[in-house]
Amino acid sequence: MSSWTTTLKTPVRAIALLASVVAAASAVQAQTKTIYIGMNGGNMERTYSQFVFPAFEKANNVKVVVVPGTSTDILAKAQASKDKAQMQVMTLDDGVMYRAISMGLCEKLKPAASYGDIPAIAKIKDSAIGLSMGLTGLAYNTKMFADKGWAAPTSWNDLADPKLKGKVVVQSMPASSFGLHAFLMFNRLKGGTEKNVDPAFKAWPTTIGPNVVEYIPNSSKVVEMMQAGDAAIFPYTLTQAELMKSKGIPMEYVAPKEGAVVLMTAMCVLNNNPESDLAQKLVEYLVSPEAQALAMENGSYNPVNPKTKLQGKPAEEQNKMNAILKNAVAVDWDVVNADRPEWNKRWNRTVER
Repeated sequence: MSSWTTTLKTPVRAIALLASVVAAASAVQAQTKTIYIGMNGGNMERTYSQFVFPAFEKANNVKVVVVPGTSTDILAKAQASKDKAQMQVMTLDDGVMYRAISMGLCEKLKPAASYGDIPAIAKIKDSAIGLSMGLTGLAYNTKMFADKGWAAPTSWNDLADPKLKGKVVVQSMPASSFGLHAFLMFNRLKGGTEKNVDPAFKAWPTTIGPNVVEYIPNSSKVVEMMQAGDAAIFPYTLTQAELMKSKGIPMEYVAPKEGAVVLMTAMCVLNNNPESDLAQKLVEYLVSPEAQALAMENGSYNPVNPKTKLQGKPAEEQNKMNAILKNAVAVDWDVVNADRPEWNKRWNRTVER
């Protein structure tokens, strides 16, 4: 055989080998499925996409893609495609999750060994389970309080302190769990219950109302308003306060003496989705101690699984959470959701106007 023939065959073999490698890679890629999960954008999307999902993706040859949005946004998207779900899993604030389940959007969770470790407070009607635990209390601008010589707040009633006129920021009750929680706790202080919110509606306009500089749709503007000197105190979560403090924001969280309010992020598998089994596996993974630790260590998302092992600052934060939980208040969401549309109308008519 001539050297010319040998030289000719060598690149032919190389091309054939390359083609087979590309074909094999394409076959593997073709087998990789994509599933979609609705959740908050920003820090939550970054934390889960970068640190939590990769282990599940590798183990199951799947790509997990976040559909970002608020709980209200995600619920609306799920409702719009309820006959053929475009997302496989969605995460929602607990109150919104109760609504989603009542709409028939969530399928029942399949039994899993790890679910036995999750406390009852983090399970919703056999169809949803907690992803992370939060507590709505009060956060305050430590620099402003120090400059004014004010003592730290201790009660939900501090939102009505006359010295804070024009310095209170409240998230709009119809749009935000933070705002709703503040309203309900003030209502309890005035002798009301979830079944009777007249006390808060009657008292708010002449007590907390004059102190509110702005009702905001969500908490995204809080830090900006703090830096502008407009926000002294506002309903907020321990998780968010710790995150902001880590970024150098002069903020501190207080669990009011009447109790902080449980604000859990819950997740469910959507009905009528073609990847139900994979979605169920994802939910089970996300409550595992390993996944919960990754979320806490990289994003300050407090675990619902008590077997999650933490060290250093994450462990300190979790111990603080556990201590506050002992006196925490849980909302009766079935009652709230039944009456909330009427509350929203009344709020818009008499409070925000």
